[in-house]
Amino acid sequence: MADREQPVTLRTRKFIRNALLGRKQMVVDVLHPNRANVSKDELRQKLAELYKANKDQVSCFGFRTQFGGGKSTGFALIYDSHEVMKKFEPHYRLVRYGAATKIEKASRQQRKQRKNRAKTVRGTAKGKAAASKDKKK
Repeated sequence: MADREQPVTLRTRKFIRNALLGRKQMVVDVLHPNRANVSKDELRQKLAELYKANKDQVSCFGFRTQFGGGKSTGFALIYDSHEVMKKFEPHYRLVRYGAATKIEKASRQQRKQRKNRAKTVRGTAKGKAAASKDKKK
């Protein structure tokens, strides 16, 4: 874990205070020489310290490492409160940060097969047809 001790520099540009969505938004440049990359978790921690916010109010995404390494660029949002973050942030990103649980559902192919089987019957039998055929498999 000597990688985590390597120095990392954060620079923010295009800083905007978005009052309607209750957040600060910015482009983040991460300088990380002698290091492959920096984890989003570590970036969230450093941005929270930099902007005097809580770590669970910070959202980082879209980071791309430049060719040759040493520099990554991405986007960061710092919300005014955790409630505002839960209101406006997409669900998949909340799941990433552990602020929400993932909705478990059948695979896309299974959902399509169930839909097509239900098309072969009429009325109240539709639900039964989809359920009974699932049990046969």
